[in-house]
Amino acid sequence: MAKKSVASLQTGSKRLTKAIKMVKSPKTGAYMFVESIINPDKVNDFINKK
Repeated sequence: MAKKSVASLQTGSKRLTKAIKMVKSPKTGAYMFVESIINPDKVNDFINKK
């Protein structure tokens, strides 16, 4: 289960995106959020990856 939240960040000449997804912990069954600052082209790969 993924929650897609994307914010655009600009640092100098680079354009970056902060992506947040919600994943279920295999140990406890609780949901946690995983954040990453990545290239905008790779957002869908990050969201779809388990």
